[in-house]
Amino acid sequence: MTLRTMTMALSAAVCLGMAPEAGATPSTQIWIPSSDVQAFKVTHLNIDTYLRARNEGDGTRKAALSMVGPTIGVLPWRELQAEVGFDLMYQGVKVLDDNPLYFHAKLGTPEDSLGKWSPALAVGGYNLGTKDRYTNQNICYGVAARTLPVLGRISAGYYAGNGDVLVDERGERDKDGVLLSWDRTMKEVSDKLWLAADYQGGQSSLGAANFGFAWAFTEKTSVIFGYDIYNNRNVAGKNTFTIQVDINL
Repeated sequence: MTLRTMTMALSAAVCLGMAPEAGATPSTQIWIPSSDVQAFKVTHLNIDTYLRARNEGDGTRKAALSMVGPTIGVLPWRELQAEVGFDLMYQGVKVLDDNPLYFHAKLGTPEDSLGKWSPALAVGGYNLGTKDRYTNQNICYGVAARTLPVLGRISAGYYAGNGDVLVDERGERDKDGVLLSWDRTMKEVSDKLWLAADYQGGQSSLGAANFGFAWAFTEKTSVIFGYDIYNNRNVAGKNTFTIQVDINL
């Protein structure tokens, strides 16, 4: 089976219902999946940490969430691109940390590939965990993005996942919601500075509004510094600071 066939089969399986805290990361903004797809044969390494901004009501502080993993581009064409990858995620919860492996995949087209002013389009899946009813969030999503003069890039999409895992504080299913984001390279200041804000709807542990910036220290290395405001802190816990190191190998 070719890499192209493998990638398209994986994306289809995700969207047909292979369907918990944070996520195994495809190419993202700060929190949500972006329309970006990793370049062919380029391996991207992400090292992400989420630190609680405050103690819980009982004076304790939830453990930091940490994840590390590679993403690699697997299609050679400009008009149709794909990436696959995995993460090892640790959250300070035994049943989750005993099953830390999560997979993700994405298929996409860049802006203008379908005609003048056509948006970038991407579909994929993430948080494909290996422990039934604990880590198998199995999220399928679609997102469209367009870069506008001066304003920057605007993205919008939708996600749906496994309602047995994605629940609110009452244990009721809360498995889908909108995906929204804005991002822009601040060339007026420096080509190395990038600003972004994104939002994921829902009352499960995935729902959050996020703000941050990135600085490119080299051509292949950048770091995102962000803040995450959770929609439902009864489920997700207190808000977090995030530091995300991104390296292209």
